[in-house]
Amino acid sequence: MPKLYVANKNYSSWSMRPWVLMKQAGIEFEEVTVRFGEGFGPGTEFSKTMSAISPTALVPLLVDGEVKVWDSLSIVEYLAETYPDKKIWPAQPAARAHARSICAEMHGGFRALRSACTMNIEADLSVPGAGVWRDNAGVRAEVQRIVDMWSELLAANAGSHADGMLFGHFSAADAYYAPVVIRLTRYALPVPDHIRAYMQRVQAMPGVKAWIDAALLEKAFVAMDEPYRISR
Repeated sequence: MPKLYVANKNYSSWSMRPWVLMKQAGIEFEEVTVRFGEGFGPGTEFSKTMSAISPTALVPLLVDGEVKVWDSLSIVEYLAETYPDKKIWPAQPAARAHARSICAEMHGGFRALRSACTMNIEADLSVPGAGVWRDNAGVRAEVQRIVDMWSELLAANAGSHADGMLFGHFSAADAYYAPVVIRLTRYALPVPDHIRAYMQRVQAMPGVKAWIDAALLEKAFVAMDEPYRISR
């Protein structure tokens, strides 16, 4: 059984992506949680633990026998190749290329949103979110890009047999954008109703709901991941 190393569910958006994907796809795995504690920089317990098993000393890390995969998008590709029956990517080549492109866009982009709206599942961040929306043009532009992207996909892939996901049925794209859904929700950033409906569907998926429920039970407070609060 493969092992997936993750960090605090409340804070770790990168851990969330492959965990949700594997849960939602029905891929059995052993979860190993390495908590941030005082942080994840050099010299921390987190770094010492992860550096012993990963060349990047970061999460997520998938270990499958002798195979180690330490990048979230590479984990997605490895899972797609290892479990072709799980339909991790859309079946049609054009849709599959599109899904890979938007995942890569998330992987390397949306830096303003990721910086200003750090991952935090437990907190109500609507007040700082209003300030971010008012003052940060980069965040507004990136949210508009996300709205446009999702709107196009939801319209193109709607149908009587679709599940309301970006490519009709659940795929890696929905798992990859699940942390974005969390950010938009917790910071109460304004989006159209049809986008909010998609966000609600994502959060209701068993894999996403399981991650959220576990995050709410952690009760940890990592100061470096709390730019808008000084205590829990």
